[in-house]
Amino acid sequence: METENLKLEDLISKETLTDDGKGIGSVAIIGAGIMGQGIAQSVAASGIEVVLIEKDGKHLENAKLSLIEGIDRDIKRWVMTESDKKSITSRIRWECKLEKAKVCDLIIEAVDEDFELKKNIFLQLDKIALQDTILASNTSTLSLSKIAEKTSRPDKIIGMHFLNPVPKVPLVELVKCLETSAETVNTVKDFARKIGKTAVEVYEYPGFVTTRAVVPLLNEAMYILLEGVATAKDIDTAMKLGYNFPLGPLEMADQMGLDEVLKWMESLWSTLGEPRYRACPILRKLVRERKLGKKTGEGFFKYDANGKIVE
Repeated sequence: METENLKLEDLISKETLTDDGKGIGSVAIIGAGIMGQGIAQSVAASGIEVVLIEKDGKHLENAKLSLIEGIDRDIKRWVMTESDKKSITSRIRWECKLEKAKVCDLIIEAVDEDFELKKNIFLQLDKIALQDTILASNTSTLSLSKIAEKTSRPDKIIGMHFLNPVPKVPLVELVKCLETSAETVNTVKDFARKIGKTAVEVYEYPGFVTTRAVVPLLNEAMYILLEGVATAKDIDTAMKLGYNFPLGPLEMADQMGLDEVLKWMESLWSTLGEPRYRACPILRKLVRERKLGKKTGEGFFKYDANGKIVE
């Protein structure tokens, strides 16, 4: 990458940073997993500079290869061009230190759905980031208010729940914490619009809207499979043709990552205590076997190198 040896400060002009004094001109993303990569790609594609931060060089290099491979697949399908690829990758800077997020206007945490991990990252970011920097989390189930109250900027803490695959899903849930300010909400909503997302405002509650609504559907489809009512293929076909779903619930779970789906269910089950959130045994079995869906090549279905179901 041509810009790799330059300092971040050299990549971002004062005009870009201020963006007329109000908007988001630079973004740091903590966690370069599937979600972090997708958020980085969406932000970079909109013309905004991105710092993507991982815990070590090995994970960072794997993330970089994964992002490039995903873009290359889209190029083969004529969804993107080589020019798009060059434009996106030139705006992403890959780093292993949280301190590299210091000069950014917005920092988005996108690590595993683990409360203690997220809390520790936010406490570190609160000390590192500039006073006006907004701190966001991509959490899908956890309480940000509990994290925000430990920081010196509870008014600048907000949830940005993106859905996978981030570059293709035009939605983000903006999760307002107890003390999130109207200014923070408006700034982040404007940023979401700039990166091509429709922002839906929600108040903090386990699962928000999308996760809370989809988890019972996925879980019930898994129980239907477990009980032998129909095959995985026929369950998905019935839901796609019967309700005009672009993906059936089992393929949808595979795409989300079965380990992530299990974490959502366990979090909702522990906080809300309702049976519809208690994970189906077949999901636990697949996760134990590390059959996590598309990212491992097998879940409820088997997938080829291009992520297509193998018949």
